[in-house]
Amino acid sequence: MRTVGLLGGVHLPGRVISVPVARAFVRELLGAAGWAEVDDVLLLVSELVTNAVRYSDSGRRPNGLVALTVTDNGHSLRVDVLDEGSRDGAPCVREAGSESDNGRGLWLVEHIASAWGVREDETGRTVWFEVSAPG
Repeated sequence: MRTVGLLGGVHLPGRVISVPVARAFVRELLGAAGWAEVDDVLLLVSELVTNAVRYSDSGRRPNGLVALTVTDNGHSLRVDVLDEGSRDGAPCVREAGSESDNGRGLWLVEHIASAWGVREDETGRTVWFEVSAPG
């Protein structure tokens, strides 16, 4: 039986070293909550946390933070990644055929997640995704 509700949350430094920490945190949460299929979720967590530390003020400021929360509503799993936003504008999806070696994280989110989006307010920018529960 899976756990339903807020599974957990964590605040991490806005540094690249936080990406594997976020992945391990989510892996542990999902295992404890009874989620057997976690590979896609972990990939998308890696992409969103990487984007937060690379492209937002969370990664540009010496004491910047990224917050991550994981919620299971019984039908899907939702992951929210909150960063400090950026003057550079909202995140955008790049095509997979692009010449660049990077910048395809949101393309993966768009194609793997059942839903995703971006919300900005006075606390910063939240990029979120949902994946449907297995079975």
